[in-house]
Amino acid sequence: MKRKYRYTKVDDMSEYSTPLTVGQEAPAFSLNTADNETVSLGDFAGKNVIVYFYPKAATPGCTTEACDFRDNLNSLRGAGYSVLGISPDSPEEIAKFAEDESLNFPLLSDPENQVAKAYGSFGEKTIGEKTIVGTLRSTAVIDTEGKISHVEYGVDAKGHVARLRETLGV
Repeated sequence: MKRKYRYTKVDDMSEYSTPLTVGQEAPAFSLNTADNETVSLGDFAGKNVIVYFYPKAATPGCTTEACDFRDNLNSLRGAGYSVLGISPDSPEEIAKFAEDESLNFPLLSDPENQVAKAYGSFGEKTIGEKTIVGTLRSTAVIDTEGKISHVEYGVDAKGHVARLRETLGV
């Protein structure tokens, strides 16, 4: 059964999180990786970073998106971008996901959704007939000055990286 997602409009998410805007300072964060090492946004100071949020490791859409980033990582890195994936999954869950899919970029655990909320990536979504609250598939691009240079909410996993590369001129 193919899941259909209907995301709450960005304007309607204020009770959960506030969307970011281009030019805004990127919210700082420090999260654990699959190896329980801490990665901070500050580790990427002076660099371009793509931070993408995904709801659940090893689900069809999240696997599609992660593998798409994996397969395009060399061109993104060649253009000066690092990639970080963030989900509410535990370090153990993201470790298995990274290993199973041979992912070649850091996945970070945000179990309390604090970073997702700070990035406007937490709110209501509908799966089939059920409305739930959780991490919303979204992407923020942070420039070398630490500011948001591009942000997308309600991202469709299929073809997302190609669309992002086109937007970034990569």
